Amino acid sequence: MARYAITGSSGLIGEALIASLAADGHTVQRVVRDGSKAGPDDVVWDLSARSIQAEKLEGVDVVVHLAGEPIGDSRWTDETKRRIRDSREVGTRLIAEAIAGLSSGPKVFLSSSAVGYYGDRGDELLTEDSSAGDDFLAEVCVAWEAAAQPAVDAGIRTIHPRTGVVIAEGGPLIEKIDLPFRLGVGGRVGNGYQYVPWISLVDEVRALRFLAEHDELSGPVNLVGPEPVTNRELTKALGQVLRRPTVLLIPPFAIRLLYGEMGVTLATVSNRVLPQRLLDAGFTFTHTTLVSALEAALLDERAA
Repeated sequence: MARYAITGSSGLIGEALIASLAADGHTVQRVVRDGSKAGPDDVVWDLSARSIQAEKLEGVDVVVHLAGEPIGDSRWTDETKRRIRDSREVGTRLIAEAIAGLSSGPKVFLSSSAVGYYGDRGDELLTEDSSAGDDFLAEVCVAWEAAAQPAVDAGIRTIHPRTGVVIAEGGPLIEKIDLPFRLGVGGRVGNGYQYVPWISLVDEVRALRFLAEHDELSGPVNLVGPEPVTNRELTKALGQVLRRPTVLLIPPFAIRLLYGEMGVTLATVSNRVLPQRLLDAGFTFTHTTLVSALEAALLDERAA
């Protein structure tokens, strides 16, 4: 059994990963920011003070770094953008430097990234070998991944899971569009031809564990489903699963009016991303289609 340390442990992915690991008998240490609520085995870190209880990470086998300021909770002001970038770049460097300096450091460092790395690319097929984009989120992802370099230099196998939109109850996509679609007022955004890279929560967790356990993998790995879909196809699939009409069209200017740059970026940027390295390594998906992932998130979980 392995010993894991996880940042972002209270988030959607973190909680699901911890439950999966614990169910199989692995030991998990949470890396937390609030020392007053920390348990005896938790590791406390403080980004503003650039401090972390590194000594508690001695002997850990795998570090999974998931923490980061949410990107879709509010309009992007200059201050919001700074927090988004710093929470990723500063936090990642802090963790990477801490584990690089351990006498008995981890064998594996899973340092999160996102498909935002690629920027707005239309219908271009994107793999891990594709170049970075040039918008705000792409710049954040480039800095985010670069901040893990101290771990690489220390010989720790470092992986950047570039995650897409996670399909799950309580996930960012479902949380924002579930109610409008259930009320029959959902629809595509703009022409609907922009690609939405998705992955089910089940497969996100399985993929993270797969990466930790397969020594041949390092560097960027796309964590997205095997079937890229457009916003039109996403809209149709939601209507099918929820049995609601999806005839409305949401113009991009309305998104910009309501949510500014954040809304336009998240709703209209096109990332046609393939999980090439996962597939080449032999990973098999539980949910190979978006409809299957949506049914699991919207129907199975609520019936349970």
